[in-house]
Amino acid sequence: MRNPDRDRNRVPLYLQVASVMRQRIESGHWGEGDKISTIEELEAEFKVARITVRQALDLLRDDGLVESIRGKGTFVSGRPKEKHWFNLANDLESVIESVRDNVIKVVHIDEHAAAPPLRDGEGVLAPDYVQLRSVQFSRGEPFAVANLRLARDIYQRDRRTFNRKPALPRIMEMADIDVAHALQTVTIGVADWETAELLRVGLGEPTADCRLVLVDGANVAIYVAEFHYQRNCFALRRDLVPKPRKVVRKLAKAG
Repeated sequence: MRNPDRDRNRVPLYLQVASVMRQRIESGHWGEGDKISTIEELEAEFKVARITVRQALDLLRDDGLVESIRGKGTFVSGRPKEKHWFNLANDLESVIESVRDNVIKVVHIDEHAAAPPLRDGEGVLAPDYVQLRSVQFSRGEPFAVANLRLARDIYQRDRRTFNRKPALPRIMEMADIDVAHALQTVTIGVADWETAELLRVGLGEPTADCRLVLVDGANVAIYVAEFHYQRNCFALRRDLVPKPRKVVRKLAKAG
């Protein structure tokens, strides 16, 4: 069993400090224009070295949250930048297009991975799986960690592409693969130590978690992926009023 204290120690201290400070800004504890604690005060509060505090402040400056004025101190310059550019797609074709050009960095490959746990309705297991863990980037910043288990026979057909690019578009290009179901589940989670380190966020920060399972025509789960998105890049936008209802209302008014 993992030791939470050990996990916490594996997340760089400056990320942990930056996470707490970011939360203070987001919550309004430090309002726009407020002068925040001095470097010395932050050193004492977090019990870290000065270089750690400076690294945390550099991260917040890069995010546009604080600015330092020589001889006066560090001030809150604004709320977190709007990063909600990633909208969860409604259909498989849109999902494929949303990930096609993603830049990924594979951080772990296991060609003899344990089978993924399947839920009701997610088909049956393939004989063997390969596990691919990767980080996905946008504008040079990490925005998602992907943990994919891919049926090994599919992986072996084009391992070079699967090791360098998002797997989903390549799978859909394979003419002999018939995808009968694409099952998507979205939940709210928190960053464990590895996800926190890869996304450069604090341990335990909220994440948007998306599970996507592709089931082929033989009822085999050929693709089982879990994506952990940074909360600041993810949004789920839907029009909750169906269009036909709007038409009905207009007709009712006209009558």
